[in-house]
Amino acid sequence: MQILENEPMSKHTSFKVGGPARYFVKAECIDDLKEAAALASEKGLPRFILGNGTNLLVSDKGFEGVVITLAGEFSEIQDIGNGAFKAGAAVPLGRFARTTLKQGYAGIHKLAGIPGTLGGAIYMNAGAYGQEIGTHCTQVITLDAGGNTHEYSKEACTFGYRKSAFQNACASGNQAEPGQVIVSATFQLESGNTAGESPEQTVARLEAELQECMAKRKASQPLNMPNAGSTFKRLERGSADMPQQVAPGYYIEQAGLKGYRIGGAEVSTLHANFIVNAGSATARDILDLSDYVKAIVAKKIGIELQREIVLLGKF
Repeated sequence: MQILENEPMSKHTSFKVGGPARYFVKAECIDDLKEAAALASEKGLPRFILGNGTNLLVSDKGFEGVVITLAGEFSEIQDIGNGAFKAGAAVPLGRFARTTLKQGYAGIHKLAGIPGTLGGAIYMNAGAYGQEIGTHCTQVITLDAGGNTHEYSKEACTFGYRKSAFQNACASGNQAEPGQVIVSATFQLESGNTAGESPEQTVARLEAELQECMAKRKASQPLNMPNAGSTFKRLERGSADMPQQVAPGYYIEQAGLKGYRIGGAEVSTLHANFIVNAGSATARDILDLSDYVKAIVAKKIGIELQREIVLLGKF
């Protein structure tokens, strides 16, 4: 188990900002994870499980706690057979989606462009282009602070739009009491084959669908600038005059905020629901800009936006 002290979190987040974590631990097996939990308990510190840091904003002051990132055995994918797969929480979502696609299985192949890990995807029920990771998830295994494992059935996961049971069961970063850690998940995927296709044709078609999604993502999102994906969650209902329009970016643009800046943080000129680090942003800049966007959209349009990005540390 590797332990670093006062590790800059700017090195581990897609925003490229954030102060130091008091302890930064790389856990490669269950025993390492148990040791990391013991370290947090011994020091009386909260812990936070870090995936790829792609949906996270860490305070400029850092995090007075134990940040744990998973590797090793948590990065393995097991083919159980007949479309069933078990994958560790540290597996990149893109790698998992492509692995299953290459065997002709559909259901999560369009998620390959999401730059997070499987554990983070399960935690927030990540989705894109009509697919969600929770749809084909049949079981999730977690580990609690006492070293005990818990098995969640599909029903117990209570997947919904950008939510799951693990948002309550797992540590959320600033909690004083550590919760459970997602260590693996099992999936039952469906064959992507249609009548008359060869296995090679099925894989080629699924790959073409993926590439179409990747092209849309590249054309509509500021992938060349540090960001954390969508800043605000999709709305359950839009404005009074446009109730079916649930995209936050639409209302942010209508409020005239595209390109608006606070310090080095900017509302993307390509996609208004993205806040980007334009080169010199601090975490405070990004948080202040998101708060400003929320306030202006509420004032001008009467829509209350909810942040999708997780905050870590004291701001």
